[in-house]
Amino acid sequence: MNTQNVTYLVKLGTRIKELREEKGVDQKSFAFDCGIGRTQLYMIENGKTNPRLTTLLKISEGLGISVSELLNLS
Repeated sequence: MNTQNVTYLVKLGTRIKELREEKGVDQKSFAFDCGIGRTQLYMIENGKTNPRLTTLLKISEGLGISVSELLNLS
């Protein structure tokens, strides 16, 4: 994976974590509510994995926003 991709994944993960924390939900509860594994959420929030579109759909739904809003990293 190139540096640009890694940077993007870190930004995405940071955004997901910030939005989750704004909702006042811990990682374990949020992962359960979204139907994904806590370890998977941890890896996404720390920019260590590239989430599938279906996972991003679950996360955006859990946050109450659209995928396009989630991916707006500017």
